[in-house]
Amino acid sequence: MAHTYSNLYNIPTTGLRFFTVYGPWGRPDMAYFSFTKNIIEGTPIKVFNNGDLERDFTYIDDIIDGIVNLIELPPKPNENWERKNPDPATSFAPYRVFNIGNNQPVKLLDFISILENEIGKKAIQEFVPMQPGDVYSTFANISKLNELVGYIPKTTIDKGLQKFVKWYQEYYL
Repeated sequence: MAHTYSNLYNIPTTGLRFFTVYGPWGRPDMAYFSFTKNIIEGTPIKVFNNGDLERDFTYIDDIIDGIVNLIELPPKPNENWERKNPDPATSFAPYRVFNIGNNQPVKLLDFISILENEIGKKAIQEFVPMQPGDVYSTFANISKLNELVGYIPKTTIDKGLQKFVKWYQEYYL
């Protein structure tokens, strides 16, 4: 729809794909949020695929940096775009799409270990099979965003989870 409007009405449009965003004020249904709550309360956490999953966790501040860097750079049509050999990253319309992620997948068991260390309590882990439709690994290729605006995420998973747990404890406890 965005691409269609971009083409029909010459509206510059940038699509953004976020990869597993986490941080304060986040979604309570996300793993980092529910794991934190359950670890603190001593409730089991479900660990899918025996923890053999990877996610490209991206701290909210890094997402915001990516967005802010793009605001003043509206897309332009790619004059060299060819219908017979299309470049999916560009368009004949003023439209483009970027991944915004951390570019460094983290194993689920490592993620849980970092949370345990920040909370100061071991998780009660319930190992369950992979969920239908789930994927083994997510990984954001941020090379196009880096080329255009120099985007490099700054927040490590250790530092991001430390900030989140501190906020969670101040807000909820």
